[in-house]
Amino acid sequence: MKHLLVLGEEKGYRHESVSHAMATIERLGRESGLWTTTIRTDTEVLTKQKLEYNAKNLSDFDAVLFYTAGELEINPEQKAALLSFVRDDGKGFIGVHSATITFTSWPEYGEMIGGYFDEHPWGTFDAPILVEDPNFPGMQQWPASFVLKDEIYQMKDYSRDKVRVLMRLDASKLDLNNPRVHRKDRDFAITWAKIYGRGRVYYSTLGHVEQNWDDPRLQKMYLEAIKWAMNLANADVTPRPLPTQTVNQRPNIDSGAIEPVSQSRR
Repeated sequence: MKHLLVLGEEKGYRHESVSHAMATIERLGRESGLWTTTIRTDTEVLTKQKLEYNAKNLSDFDAVLFYTAGELEINPEQKAALLSFVRDDGKGFIGVHSATITFTSWPEYGEMIGGYFDEHPWGTFDAPILVEDPNFPGMQQWPASFVLKDEIYQMKDYSRDKVRVLMRLDASKLDLNNPRVHRKDRDFAITWAKIYGRGRVYYSTLGHVEQNWDDPRLQKMYLEAIKWAMNLANADVTPRPLPTQTVNQRPNIDSGAIEPVSQSRR
């Protein structure tokens, strides 16, 4: 049985979905029998030093999941321990939504996770999503092209040379004249995976909307992400460039049709 640390602390903006997300992840681990979950809302556990009162530290876990935001209180030893946990120990890191607006003044964290938040130009909207890598674990249950109401982050300090993009926005269906759109390359990654040293890192912007945590497809996505991060599943995470073709030009993929999500799934 693997052990997962879920951290749900936020400094600054508070996401209403964090509690339900953490509870859902705990339930997924218990029902699948794959991992036990320790939920924390503070950073004390992010250390390799022995803690008092039988408290766990990073050495007790196989992966860490962040649904966090802001500049969390963490000292230099803890920073080194978190990076080493993934890079040197070969453990897993899963970032959910606002994990990319966490530790924005700590460049090494941004390098590990793969990018930082750079506004959300369209807010929470009916996001037109393309599955770029249908072979990665947790992508199979999504249509090749679909709509999901969620808040999608635009990314900075992000490069396809360093991550394997699994999902992106369909730029052909976006208002690119929005003044908050900063990317000129039309590359709005939603979900990616990467190798960091010996460890595995996964990030998705999906999960801002609380009801989406009741969507079996989102649950399956994060279940498989955690399995992959914990070395319970394998996948090709070789970085690839932004595809030049659109969904409509690719054969045998539903002719690029958008599948709306029912209200009950939102």
